[in-house]
Amino acid sequence: MDWFMNLEQEDQEFVKQLVIASGSLKQLAKIYQVSYPTVRMRLNTIIQKINFIEDNGANTFETKVMKLVIDEKLSLEVAKQIITDFREEQHE
Repeated sequence: MDWFMNLEQEDQEFVKQLVIASGSLKQLAKIYQVSYPTVRMRLNTIIQKINFIEDNGANTFETKVMKLVIDEKLSLEVAKQIITDFREEQHE
């Protein structure tokens, strides 16, 4: 369950509420008082984070940068440039 521990606290709470709601996205929408598509998008984002953590490890610099992209806090183009610069510095 390393992936769970590496999610942000609000994402952990969302997963907890999903389990409590027996996996019902409609019930989760009621709990959060948002629309079904909003809950679906949030779940998709968490799924992306989990997949990325599982595929790449949780604590690497590149993983942290890509989490910012998934959370829409950083553009993909900027993230690519940051990662490219980081890799170049590692090889110097």
